[in-house]
Amino acid sequence: MSLTAFDSQITGSLFTDEKTAALFTDRAVIKAMIDVEGALAAAEGACDVIPREAAKGIVRACQSAEINPSLLAEGTARDGVPVPALVKELRALVGQEHARFVHWGATSQDIYDTGLVLRLRSALDLHEGFLRELADTLAMLAKTHKDTPLAARTRTQQATPTSFGLKCAVWLTAVLRHIERIPGIKDRLLLLSFGGAAGNLAALGDKALEVEAGLAEHLGLKVSPAPWHTMRDGLNDYANWLSLVTGSLGKIGQDVMLMAQNEVAELRPGSGGGSSTMPNKVNPVGAEVLVALARQNAGLIATMHQAALQEHERSGSNWSIEWLTLPQMVLATGAALSEANKLTSELVVKADQMRANIEASNGLLLAEAAMFALANQMPRPEAQEKVKTACKTVNESGKHLFDVLSETFDLPIDWEALKDPARHMGASEQMVDRVLESYQAVIRRT
Repeated sequence: MSLTAFDSQITGSLFTDEKTAALFTDRAVIKAMIDVEGALAAAEGACDVIPREAAKGIVRACQSAEINPSLLAEGTARDGVPVPALVKELRALVGQEHARFVHWGATSQDIYDTGLVLRLRSALDLHEGFLRELADTLAMLAKTHKDTPLAARTRTQQATPTSFGLKCAVWLTAVLRHIERIPGIKDRLLLLSFGGAAGNLAALGDKALEVEAGLAEHLGLKVSPAPWHTMRDGLNDYANWLSLVTGSLGKIGQDVMLMAQNEVAELRPGSGGGSSTMPNKVNPVGAEVLVALARQNAGLIATMHQAALQEHERSGSNWSIEWLTLPQMVLATGAALSEANKLTSELVVKADQMRANIEASNGLLLAEAAMFALANQMPRPEAQEKVKTACKTVNESGKHLFDVLSETFDLPIDWEALKDPARHMGASEQMVDRVLESYQAVIRRT
């Protein structure tokens, strides 16, 4: 039975990336916790906290253990966390002689949270790869189309000419910032969770910090100066990043949807969905999914911040809220990144239509340029007023704005040459070059 759109056999392929989803299956959750238990035994054996033979036996059992998720269901419902049931199963696998040394000195939250961090490390690495792939595609589009005129739009209305390359470069800048944030996210997220019953590792006595260091080394994690059982800012920092990433991808999706509208037709997604009744429809499904997932994460991030209000040294309810929320955010981000790569790599850029849409404005898109041309011959306020009047004439007559101005004013202005929209894209080319330099620097540095 499917409970969410993510694990549904019907909608899962729309909202889920398989590689990300694999990190959040029940078996992946169990394996990560078993890996932590095995590393704990190894660290404690090396410090002579538990017998070395016991440590070896536990490590061997953990390396081969395959625990069916159904075996943890009853215990999780009873205890509110799967670790006690997991420990019971591991003890049975280890055997009576060494069973009592399984999970020595740890608490359930140590195992569950550290297992989560191990899986999130894999998710971050996967998603960084997706982001780099997207950056490569957007850099190529920006470079290819830095001289392709496009009608810029502000508040949904045509404004002045820009370049499609600059639009892609703007998309790229956000992707680069998300890549640059990753090392800081890792510093604050990839921390061992190990505090024992109340956060001070009392059960391990004078070997506590030695075991902690050994466990962190085994797992390739950093040691937190103090336990983070109820200080969840590292997870929230990561969740914020997830929402930022999907927000940027949603922005790209929304731009593509608007530019792919039939009346605009400046872009065409390489693939799309059909209608059950209208043969003419090719719906921009990929772009729509990016917008939907961005809005999903924007809502869930508020819930993650609610879960940050954890009481004293251990919280049950707020900890559970994270289980309900964070996996969805990670899954949404993986799906959005996968979809964004597909969408941008297949995007069909219709440069001729971009120019045609500019021409269809009869020069109104160039009104700012006309005003500045006149301002070289008269005071700017007067020039602005005269261009505004000429714009009204264009709307009434259907003539080109620069033809109206040429007929109205006998001035030494080459109105015909000024009709070329490529002359009015400002510093677009230089800005694209600057972003591409940043792209090269970020890719090399990170």
